[in-house]
Amino acid sequence: MNSLNSILIEGNVVRDAVMRETPRGNPVCNFSIASNRFYRQEEQLEQETSFFDIESWSKLAEQCVKNCLKGRGVRVVGRLRQDRWTGSDGKNYCKVKVVADHVEFKPKFKDKGADSSANVEIDPALLAVQAAAETEAEPVEQTAETVF
Repeated sequence: MNSLNSILIEGNVVRDAVMRETPRGNPVCNFSIASNRFYRQEEQLEQETSFFDIESWSKLAEQCVKNCLKGRGVRVVGRLRQDRWTGSDGKNYCKVKVVADHVEFKPKFKDKGADSSANVEIDPALLAVQAAAETEAEPVEQTAETVF
């Protein structure tokens, strides 16, 4: 039985996205977002900022590297994945990241001068980009012994 592993995060891109390819040629895009949470504590408005590393694959990765620029608002739907490794010092390390299944790009606001009151540049084709969830692993050949 699979457990539920789903996450939705909305925030702003911290730095421009970076694209790389796996040895098999699959595109992978990595970027980070900052998500703010506001709450009241003793009549004072407080802010808590959390930073999340996002990883996207395939066609979604290609769209993310074009549109995930510093400061851009995004909404990410995906799953959590934990990477574990042993460092050269012999210590065990782990890191949790979000593997994106769907990314929505918020409209870009453009300042064209003090005279204009509502300058919004919206590319409708880029507001929502969705790609089939592809993992970094190659597809498993299904045989009569494959168990689901």
